[in-house]
Parts: sequence; structure tokens; C-alpha cells
Amino acid sequence: MPLSPTERQRYQRHLQLPEVGEAGQEKLQAARVLVVGAGGLGCPILQYLAAAGVGTLGIVDADTVAESNLQRQILYGPADVGQPKATTAAQKLAQLNPLANYEIHPVRADYGNVRELVSRYDVVVDGSDNFPTRYLLNDACVSLGKPLVSGAIYRFEGQVSVFNYQGGPTYRCLFPTPPGAAEVPDCNTTGVLGVLPGLIGCVQATETLKVLLGLGEVLSGRLWVLDTLTMHTRTLRFRRHEAQAAINLNTANRADYAELCQAATPLLSPAELRQLLAETTAPPLLLDVREPHEYAAGHLPGALLVPLGELAARYQELPANQPLIVYCQRGGRSAQAAALLRGPLGRAEVQELAGGYEAWQNS
Repeated sequence: MPLSPTERQRYQRHLQLPEVGEAGQEKLQAARVLVVGAGGLGCPILQYLAAAGVGTLGIVDADTVAESNLQRQILYGPADVGQPKATTAAQKLAQLNPLANYEIHPVRADYGNVRELVSRYDVVVDGSDNFPTRYLLNDACVSLGKPLVSGAIYRFEGQVSVFNYQGGPTYRCLFPTPPGAAEVPDCNTTGVLGVLPGLIGCVQATETLKVLLGLGEVLSGRLWVLDTLTMHTRTLRFRRHEAQAAINLNTANRADYAELCQAATPLLSPAELRQLLAETTAPPLLLDVREPHEYAAGHLPGALLVPLGELAARYQELPANQPLIVYCQRGGRSAQAAALLRGPLGRAEVQELAGGYEAWQNS
């Protein structure tokens, strides 16, 4: 569709670039991009893609804004704490660029919905913070022939690559085997420099625009790594491995994203848990899967501490016939623990505290 006078004015600096021009801006206007995660990475990705004039942005996030997000998730402010991220992000982006369309998916990407989500978009951008989702998105993109723009952060370091682009390598070509639970750090337990997701998210947005416009040398078959403490960057090259590249949703080992294959289980709200603890004569076991320093800073009354990375080895410490309610700081690690308990460890009566300890404190 031809650009309107308003669009020509707004995107003037793009139109002045011969490599973009009006034809390129019309490509962006017609593009549909799915951004999975509206957190540290997702905020700058969404902001710059919206500002650039990408016509339709899908926003996938089931989380709510927490006070601890505000240090790095720059779409949100104090008034947004407790509000759904996907809806809030769409509202903020509409103020930034009302000419774009924003499709809200206030869900967690899982095995049951990922195919339908990915099929509706041209490019998928991974702003998630966990390995099961990364493998799930890769396998869905392979199944449906979609490029995947991937980013990850850890403390002071971040990385970006583009997978499944024009026959290039997939995520599994670079990382064939998912890490074990004890090998998985996240910003809830290790911290992250507040500006880092902004830097990495901006690079992901850049790569997304390059993919949509067919510009430059896309980071396909290359992993770009940034160390903010030294500002050194390096680019690691890797190749497509046909056996790994052929793995898709139909052929993958679903244990790679076991927690995302579970049938939907209702989460227990803080209010429901308070009522349960007040009324029951046989209280459930409250299982805290955070790290010792988090537990020491505050925990649910009577909770047993078994960090996620130690759960498989210490499973025998859990009473056999007592219902379990598992929680962490905000819900990510408890989902992994619940999947491990219900799956390989065979524990049926497991519930999760929605929003984790932060939600309990704020309720």
C-alpha cells in the first residue's frame, strides 16, 4: 500500500536512504513481526521496530510488570507495576507510533500454541529468558520456514544471531543440546546490568529490519558477542549441520521444552494460597526453589528451600504424601521445577504460585 503523506513525513529519514527508500518503507509497513517476550530485550526491540514503521507487531507475554523490572524494562514506569506486560506494552507503543498495528497475546508461548502464533508472522524475534522457549521457537520456525532473530544476556555480556535464514544454520546447529537445570542462570538469580538488554535488543531490532529489507550481511551463521565491561566484541562463525537443522516440532525430543508441553494447569494466586493456608488442617509443603541468598532475604512461612539446580538430587527430601506448592521469585524457575516434578520425578500433586514471591509480597 502506498505511503500516506503522514507516513512520508514520519519516515522521512528512511526515505532518504537509497537502500530503504519508499519501496523499503512499504515493505516494513506490510511486514508482520512476532516478538516473544516484552521484558528487558523485548522493550527495545518493540520500541525500535514500532518507531521504524513495521506494520504489525505481535506481542507475546503472560507476565505482569514488577518493580524490579523498571531498572531495565524501559517501556514501563511505576504506575504500570502489576499490569499485564503485553497489554501495557501495546498501549505505550501506540503512543509512540499510532500508525502501526499491535496484536496482543497475553500468553506464554508453549507447545500447544506456538505453531499458530508463529504461522501468522513473517519474522520471529526471541526476547525470552529461558532455554525451553528458545528451543521451542527454533523448532516452530524450522517447521514453518520462518527466520528467528535471537538474543540472550547474562550479567554484563550479550549475544545475537539470526537462525533459519535463507537456508542458514538453526539454533540447534549452534546449541545442539539444552543445558541441565543446574547450568541455567537467569537475571533473577545473577543480576544484569540495566543497559545491557537495551544494547542487545537494539541489535536484534537492527537484524530484524535487515531481514525484512534484505539489507547488508545478516548475522546468519555468525554469533555476535558483546562484553560491556571491556566493550570488546567478537563474532563467532558456525555452520549448518543438516541433522540438527532438520529437527522441528514434529521430530524434536519434547523433553527439550518439557515445561512448555504440559497441559494447562491453573496457577494458585497469592490470595488463594493465603486462604488455603488459613483454612486447611493438612497444609501443603511450600517448596522454595530460589537460591539461598534470596530465601534469606524473605520467604513464605515454613517454606522448604531446595534450589532448582539441586532439586533432582535432593528430591528424596520431599515428603512423599504431601501436596506441593512450588514458588520462586517471579514464576520462571517454579515452572521449570513443576515440570521436573510432574515429569521425570513423577510427582502429580504440584501447584505453582502465580507471580512467585514478588506477587506474594505485593498482594
